[in-house]
Amino acid sequence: MATVVDIIKQRYAAEQAGQIVMATRADQVPATYEAMTCEWLSAIACRDVPGAEVTGFRFDVRDDGSSNRRRIFLDYNAAGRAAALPDKLFCKAAENLENRIVLGVSGTALAESNFYNLVRDRLDIPTPRARFAGFDPDNFAYLIVMDDMAEDVIFPDERVEMTWDMAVQQVTTLAGLHSRFYDSPELGTETLPFKRWPDWWNAMMTGAPRFGEFCDRAFGDAESVIPARLFKRRGEIWPATGASVARHSSLPQTLIHSDVHFKNWYILGDGRLGLNDWQLTTIGHWSRDFAFATTTSLTVENRRKWGDELLRVYLDQMAERGVPAVAFEDARRNVRQQLFSALAFWTITLRPADDMPAMQPEHTTYEFIKRLATGIDDLDALDSF
Repeated sequence: MATVVDIIKQRYAAEQAGQIVMATRADQVPATYEAMTCEWLSAIACRDVPGAEVTGFRFDVRDDGSSNRRRIFLDYNAAGRAAALPDKLFCKAAENLENRIVLGVSGTALAESNFYNLVRDRLDIPTPRARFAGFDPDNFAYLIVMDDMAEDVIFPDERVEMTWDMAVQQVTTLAGLHSRFYDSPELGTETLPFKRWPDWWNAMMTGAPRFGEFCDRAFGDAESVIPARLFKRRGEIWPATGASVARHSSLPQTLIHSDVHFKNWYILGDGRLGLNDWQLTTIGHWSRDFAFATTTSLTVENRRKWGDELLRVYLDQMAERGVPAVAFEDARRNVRQQLFSALAFWTITLRPADDMPAMQPEHTTYEFIKRLATGIDDLDALDSF
């Protein structure tokens, strides 16, 4: 019987053989950027302006990572120009075979489409809105189109040092997300049709059975940035990773972003931190997001100084939004445990498993591995279970 990966490969091969369908209607998901047309772009960019049309367009260079990112520059007719419609849009797609496999098998392409179509407008946090979000279950193509924010915000990486005020803004954004659907009966229903975090993880392990092997290999290759005390316990890391995922099944549930490393944030002009890239939207416990976000975003020194206080700020923010209070030490224990699956996301980035694309620059990957591994060591996280 053909597997999902086999099906994706077969349909991708058909596209490469010249069977791409040009998109002309807003209900179609272009399989590639080349499948876009002026008619399709008009349908998504001009829908609110009668008489406006896209008359031409051109692409920026493609930036490949976990998705295939590209800007589109648009020309309009007189009605479009008069309405000051955006002259450039930012897109995320799954054009390459490796991206289709990773995003299709894991369900992340569908999850991000569902986030923008079903969830975004119900949140009061800084995060983009999509002009189009679609996933095609027939060929596993997906596409997100949004206004380009490059000139209005700062997209940070590990070289940007977070201030205390920025860190407070970050955990405030997380509290706004996590409180909105905390213990909601909608979780997992057709209005919030997302996988539970352990189910997402198990599906990924099934689709990439050597995932743990490659994470362990990367852990060994990153010895130079891992505390020596922790490196001596290398054999305990992967079992603890599985235990950290399993913990979600016995903790209160909410909607979580799941991939909140520092590069998925952006800094607004007023100092707020917005959250981007919703491919891994899942249902789980908030502690994964808190641990992942603060530990990758803060330098080791600042995380040591501010980690506990930021957790108190976050818990206060959750309580102000009606979430039942939780004891600080219980919350801190959960955060310690969730560092392991966050680390796995960056060891697999350093040494991608079979059929996975290259995802991040090595300087970023090593720095985030250092921050997460040092956090695990500082907080004695291996002894928290």
